[in-house]
Amino acid sequence: MNLDALQQKLIAAARAHPPTDSVPYAFERRILARLAGLPGEDSRVLWGRALWRAAAACVGVSLLLGALSFFTMDSGVSGAPDEDFESTVFADAQQLSDSW
Repeated sequence: MNLDALQQKLIAAARAHPPTDSVPYAFERRILARLAGLPGEDSRVLWGRALWRAAAACVGVSLLLGALSFFTMDSGVSGAPDEDFESTVFADAQQLSDSW
């Protein structure tokens, strides 16, 4: 089949029958009635989708930061926590025990 000849025939047929400017009777009313019959968007569904997407993004960021902190740990420390970190974490507990 010659595609160029087919294309020329289709273009000639389209030029022989140009589209009209008339619109079918009550076309707008039918379209608007069909649109009115569609169920509306439920706001709970929209919020649910947005929150699930946000939760997925938070999990991704958490995993990324966890992996980053794991792989950038100081290799000179043999698994023991740093003393500054330990004193910061237990500072409140130390103050409570001193006050009793």
